[in-house]
Amino acid sequence: MADFRTTRRRFIEILGGLALNGVAIGLGFTANRAVAAEPMKAGKLSVPKELLEKSSFVYISPLLENGQESSCHAELWFAWIDDRVVVNVSSDRWKATALTRGLDRARIWVGDHGRWKGMLGRRNEEFRGAPHFDARVERVDDESTLDRLLAAYEKKYPDEIASWRDAMRSGVADGSRVLLRYRSIA
Repeated sequence: MADFRTTRRRFIEILGGLALNGVAIGLGFTANRAVAAEPMKAGKLSVPKELLEKSSFVYISPLLENGQESSCHAELWFAWIDDRVVVNVSSDRWKATALTRGLDRARIWVGDHGRWKGMLGRRNEEFRGAPHFDARVERVDDESTLDRLLAAYEKKYPDEIASWRDAMRSGVADGSRVLLRYRSIA
């Protein structure tokens, strides 16, 4: 019985939070007027592909159920593979755990704007002025994608990859690291 009450209470809290933010299941609210929500689909990329092919970093923030950004915006190594942003992260990091919690959308900024979090918790918000897009994320358990990602890292990060290559490969094999692939959505 306690599980039901806890689950029900959490459900009501989530619905209350969504209502406060102008969101309802299946509906979006604009100027206090309900409009039918459109299904998410692959969209036109709002960031030039050349930038995605050349940039050293992306800043990725998982999006919460209500569409707001989470508080994590870390800069990441990435590769642009098959019109998707692909990253390799520790399985205990927010980007990976957010997906296991059902948060399959993210906002991605492209460019090198330095470390997001500096000394004493100071935050660098320069990335917010960078080109960005919203994306759907999925976990990838495909060794050929890992091979392609590491090959791209060899070219993009030649001075650093030697320190990370084996840990990334063995981490994907043992589950301590995961591959995440992000595709642009409209």
